[in-house]
Parts: sequence; structure tokens; C-alpha cells
Amino acid sequence: MAWQIPLADIDFDSREEAAVLDVLRSRWLTMGEVTQAFEAEFASYVGSRHAIAVANGTAALHLACLGVGLGQGDEVIVPSLTFVATANAVRYTGATPIFADIESEQDLDISLDSIEKKVTKRTRAIMVMHYGGYACDMPAITKFAREHNLLVLEDAAHAVGSTIDGRHMGSWGDVGCYSFFSNKNMTTGEGGMVVTDDDAAAARMRLFRSHGMTSMSWDRHKGHAWSYDVVELGYNYRMDEIRAALGRVQLTKLENNNIKRRNLTLLYREQLEELVPAVVMPFKKSRGVSACHLLPILLPPGCDRIGFMEHMKSNGIQTSIHYPPIHKFQTYAKGDPAPSNLPLTEDITGREVTLPLYAALTEENVAQVVRSVQSAVNQVNKK
Repeated sequence: MAWQIPLADIDFDSREEAAVLDVLRSRWLTMGEVTQAFEAEFASYVGSRHAIAVANGTAALHLACLGVGLGQGDEVIVPSLTFVATANAVRYTGATPIFADIESEQDLDISLDSIEKKVTKRTRAIMVMHYGGYACDMPAITKFAREHNLLVLEDAAHAVGSTIDGRHMGSWGDVGCYSFFSNKNMTTGEGGMVVTDDDAAAARMRLFRSHGMTSMSWDRHKGHAWSYDVVELGYNYRMDEIRAALGRVQLTKLENNNIKRRNLTLLYREQLEELVPAVVMPFKKSRGVSACHLLPILLPPGCDRIGFMEHMKSNGIQTSIHYPPIHKFQTYAKGDPAPSNLPLTEDITGREVTLPLYAALTEENVAQVVRSVQSAVNQVNKK
């Protein structure tokens, strides 16, 4: 369908085209010096000692779990309101995800109070996800984790550029993970990044990224090595040079595009509060500075969400849902232990709808979306 206003869009121009052409003309496409430059620039941007470029955000999460040594018998407290990869990555290692509730309908991030209730003698780590680019309470969560000797892993897939007190999301925990999927604030199509200040974890993640090999093709191409050993049962999670080239350009645009997203988010809030007060727009009082990756709203209780989304579709406006709760998916609902009830998560996930948000969205587009929200709510509520 040709949407009048899509849910998301990318900011590519001649700079990305030129960067890709440079890689093609170099005739070296596998992970090499462009990827290394991207890693160095990203590490500098977020303020971490190490940045490790990977094939996608899920690979980043898996490497993070491997890098800190999670395994069979360990429990990791995670949100249920997130993309399923957050929990899947824990399971890949043999560890068990334990689901915690969110703060409130105004704060869709994982609740520290719920985390505290989920800790057992088997708990090894807390994995947070900064929903929509809005920071979890990292000062309180990291303090709690230190007091209980727990690791903190950050799923910062939504939060590239989000900060608290000038410190980037992804750099608060032991390991932080980013996604550069095509709908993210900066994109390489597929791709991701892992960051850490832990030298040992970084070394392990680099090994796991490329089959557990002690030297890479680029090292041998440059004459720095002639052979290699395999010292871990690793994976092929490498990023290629084309995606790294895109990432380097996208990183230079990120701050300006995040400012545009924040301004558009404020405009949405003003207009929704004026025209559709029955709709809740979360994160009115968010922590720090948000990357404003998503624009979530909560429909009034009892409002027909599918009917609402169909009305928006009829007006050429794309919407989505972020997310179905993980603990209700079949593969998790039948798990051991069975997930406990998460009342706030279960309420929110039946009412949430995501509206269009991207840097090139115009003020006129926002007004059109809000008018459509108003008419959709009125129409659905009449039925």
C-alpha cells in the first residue's frame, strides 16, 4: 500500500551513496577498516571504551549475554513489553528470562519495584529496554544491581542518542546493545553495535562474533597474520563494509535528526492533549533526553484498537503496535517457570498504538495524523 504518511522513513542522500560507492571501488566488502572506523567513531560518540559492530541488533543482544558469561541455571530479569529478541537472546545461552512489569501508563519502561520482587538466588542479570527511546531509571537500577551483585545489560535498540545527565543509554550497564534496523533513528538496513568498558567481555564478544577465530580475513589480507586458531564455538555475526559505511554517515546526522524527532514529539503532545484528551501519550515526564524513536499512544479503555487502526489506514496513515507482550507468546507461556501476571503490561499492550514519527515528518503531517486520531476515536466510540 502507498501510505500518505508512513510509520517510519529513512534519511539517505548522496552522502550515503558516495560512502557505499567508495567501499565498492575499494573491492574489499568484508569486515575491515571501514568497520573499524565506524566502531571507533561510535565508541567515542556514546563514551564507551569498546564498540563492536555486528550483523543486527539480535546478534548484539546474544553477544552481550555471551560476553558476560550467562548460561544454564542463570535467570535474567527482562521486560515483557519489548521486541521478542530481548528475551530470546537470554534463552540462546541457556539462561531463563524472568518477566517484570512496567512502571505505569505514563512510563512504559521496566519497573524497579517489579525487578526487586523477581530477584532470586539464581538471578545473574537485569536486562532493561529503553522503550521508544525513553530512558529507564538507570541511576536507581544500576545502584540496585551493584548492591545485589547483579549484571546490567541494556537493550538500547530504541535509544541511540538518549541520555541521562549527559551519559548515553547503552553506556550505563555492563554491556549496551544497539540496532540499526531500517526503522531506527540511524540505520544500516540491518546491523547493530555492542558497547562496553569491560576489556574481558569485549575480547570474548569479538571472538564470538567471528567463529571464535583468533585472526580475521582483514588481518591476513594486511599481512598481520598467516593462519588462525579457533578457541570458542563462535558465530558469524560480522558487519560488512557497506553497512559500516552507511553507519558512519548516519552517525553524523543522528543528533540533528533526534532534535527534529523531539520537536515533532512535543508538537504531537500539544495537539493530542488539545484535540483528543481521552488518548494518553506516555512519557510526559521522561528522564533525561530522549531519542524519541517511537510515538506511542494509549487508546481509551474499551476502544476497538483494530477498528481505530483500520480508520487510520483508510486515511492513508500507517500505524503499528509496540508490542504484543512476550510472556503471552506461545513459546513463553508454556515455559518453565510459567510467566506470572503482569497487570500493567497486559493493560497497556491491549491499548497501545504507534503513530508515525521520523525526522522528515512535517508539522502539516502531524496535524493530519492528529485529526485522523480524533476522527478514529470518535467513530470507534460511537459503535
